[in-house]
Amino acid sequence: MELIEQFSKSPKDFPEKQLDDLAKEVRARIIEVVSKNGGHLASSLGAVELIIALLRVFDSEKDPVVWDVGHQTYAWKILTGRNSDFDTLRKKGGISGFPRRDESKSDAFVAGHAGVAISAALGLAAARDQKNGEANKSTVVAVVGDAALANGISLEALNNATATTKRFILILNDNKMSISQNVGALSRHFARVLASRRYNKAKSGIESFAKRLHLHWLSNRYHAIESRIKSLFVKNVFFEDLGLRYIGPLDGHNIKRLIKALTIARDYNRPIVLHVATQKGRGYEYAERNPAQWHGAAPFDIQSGKPLSQPALGFSEAFGDAITDAAKSDKRIIAITAAMRSGTGLDTFYQKFPERFFDVGICEEHAVSFAAGLAAGGMRPFIAIYSSFAQRAIDSVFHDICLQDLPATLCLDRAGIVGADGMTHHGLYDISLLRPFPNIVIAQPRDKVILQSLIKLSLENSHPFAIRYPRGRCPEKLLEDSSSAQIGKAQIIRMPKGSAKRKIWIWALGDMLPAALDAAEKLEADDIASVGVVDPIFIKPLDYKLLQRQIETGAEIATIENGVLQGGFGSAILEATPHGKVTRLGWGDAPIEHGTPEELFKEAGLDAEAITKRLSQK
Repeated sequence: MELIEQFSKSPKDFPEKQLDDLAKEVRARIIEVVSKNGGHLASSLGAVELIIALLRVFDSEKDPVVWDVGHQTYAWKILTGRNSDFDTLRKKGGISGFPRRDESKSDAFVAGHAGVAISAALGLAAARDQKNGEANKSTVVAVVGDAALANGISLEALNNATATTKRFILILNDNKMSISQNVGALSRHFARVLASRRYNKAKSGIESFAKRLHLHWLSNRYHAIESRIKSLFVKNVFFEDLGLRYIGPLDGHNIKRLIKALTIARDYNRPIVLHVATQKGRGYEYAERNPAQWHGAAPFDIQSGKPLSQPALGFSEAFGDAITDAAKSDKRIIAITAAMRSGTGLDTFYQKFPERFFDVGICEEHAVSFAAGLAAGGMRPFIAIYSSFAQRAIDSVFHDICLQDLPATLCLDRAGIVGADGMTHHGLYDISLLRPFPNIVIAQPRDKVILQSLIKLSLENSHPFAIRYPRGRCPEKLLEDSSSAQIGKAQIIRMPKGSAKRKIWIWALGDMLPAALDAAEKLEADDIASVGVVDPIFIKPLDYKLLQRQIETGAEIATIENGVLQGGFGSAILEATPHGKVTRLGWGDAPIEHGTPEELFKEAGLDAEAITKRLSQK
């Protein structure tokens, strides 16, 4: 750790001959902590040399560096004064797995979702340009990796770059991967660029020759015809056509060359792109061989690469199995994801039905509108996206699917609290965002049986459908006598058994049912109330008839959801029973920090003990 501490104190005075040894020490530190805490391993290992070079050339507190996506930044955290806290990575009360402005002056912008960096960096550059004096000397850098350049917001920003500022650096950290393998025309383009080393050697030779002999006319003439020369080697000069100066590709693991390139870019008075080729997972054999698997790692044994515990069947895998089974007999089924094939459980579907699988890259809006077109064309698309990422596509859901009443199914993975990834990744807002939309059915399964039933219902249904399900274990059957779901019909899974005069019906969504059942047992054991538990299954449409019958008996209603209260499921119950007594339990409107789900539920009063205490109060 000696080299890390030495570099952190004075990056520019650190001995150049020890930079490669520093990179090894940083990688060892990342692997050590992630093996215990879990985290984004492969992306951060690939960006180590690039981060060292950035900190060597720029002042991290005066020259804003915006990361896209922020899971590349573990070395950045280690080398900007947070090494002593790095053992707390992703733990409750510890440092975040993503850049946070409130965590360090070296973090210029939060970056948990793709597509942020270029727009935000251009904004920072424009703010600098508006000011006078010293501020105008700062450099603004956007580091875009893991295929975030193909995101629609990134492309919109590139279109405005030269009209916004004259001084801006975009670093394309090209590691050939997003989370799954990169897809699309841009990915193929940059693969051609990386293969075209002839062009870059020729360009470098001409420029060096002109500089040595002071032949400025040759240099100027060269730049005038450069795009034509480049077209001999690369079919499409993407960045140059947008008015950005392009340099690359550069070896992203050669620190000395990176420092030279960054120094030139720093002093260049024109928006510039540095194309840097890196290896995802570099320095850890298992992550190098399978970077997709090691994108987000659970705690593991460093020597063997094996996880410390085997996860149970999750809802993602259960969804993948269910849709694959359904596709065997229904050729209309199309599976769509946004760079998350493995994360959304669609590997098996892809292997069995590759012609009916589409990975559109980190382009959630396109995924949804593309699905709308498929539905309009007579197919039955299933769009599998993490709940927090689907927020980007909400207008597409409204305008392209719901308004036209098209039978597309939105499968919202990681709905609710996700744990260590923290506030940028919690899927707490989907109910509130989707519930007002016309024509849509919204449901949440409690187990694999109900999930399979909902997929079948969505195929029989001719309207937009959304199925939300949490991260983590998916019970095969929560109840032995589990029956199939019917649209708009709730299921009573526990009848009141106590003799207390006070009666409570708990309506708990999906993953909150175990806590609701525990609370019901405790409330009756203490003779506080006779308690029944309902699985609504459907958030929209509600089972108004059952709800009304319970209200008419004088019972109280309690709702529990793994989502925000504002506009959520509890709000729907409250709207339906304006004269009933309703207690709502869920998440508030403050950002939820990172921690284990158990820690977060307890802190928010959403574990069985806290629910019992809350419902004990009349």
